[in-house]
Amino acid sequence: MVFELPKLEYACSSLEPYLDAKTMEIHHSKHHQTYTDNFNRALEENRDLQMKTAEWILKNFDKVPEAIRVAVKNNGGGYYNHCLFFSILTSDKEAQNFSGKVAEAIKKDFGSFDKFKELMSDVAIKRFGSGWAWLVLDNSKLVITSTANQDCPLSEGKIPLMCIDVWEHAYYLKYQNKRKDYIDAIWNLFNWKKINELYGNAKGR
Repeated sequence: MVFELPKLEYACSSLEPYLDAKTMEIHHSKHHQTYTDNFNRALEENRDLQMKTAEWILKNFDKVPEAIRVAVKNNGGGYYNHCLFFSILTSDKEAQNFSGKVAEAIKKDFGSFDKFKELMSDVAIKRFGSGWAWLVLDNSKLVITSTANQDCPLSEGKIPLMCIDVWEHAYYLKYQNKRKDYIDAIWNLFNWKKINELYGNAKGR
């Protein structure tokens, strides 16, 4: 299996004014492409791992040879994390509607959407350096967590449902050092239809 860069399901310019087209283009076609290429390069001598999915590899680091484990963790995480991130953004107003089973679960586990948004944003803002804020399913309960660099919750036995990329390359052209402004803006772009689909799939496992 050769991992490929997924095509975006929207035009980069369609996420403006919240995310600018230039940042999206560079983020996807340069940064995500580099993680994809380096992930493939790390696996090129290991036929068995090439036949596995990215999810399987990230869940089973003990099966990854020590000589390539760091490269697989960094680039496999970068590949998977960005695949999820780009898939849960949209300019489609209908898909942005906060509804479905995941909305019910968020209200149940966090009290309200506003409280959930506040907690998730706080985790994203306070992530030191580069990394991610996540909504994950952990033993049938929704949990907000954070990882550094390109670490992935899959490696901790959790199922990612949504994420906020807080690497500077995700926002620096438009927002410079104002991470909070970027995080405030990105809430206008989440694809709750997709996130609800991911939640349903996770609950069905």
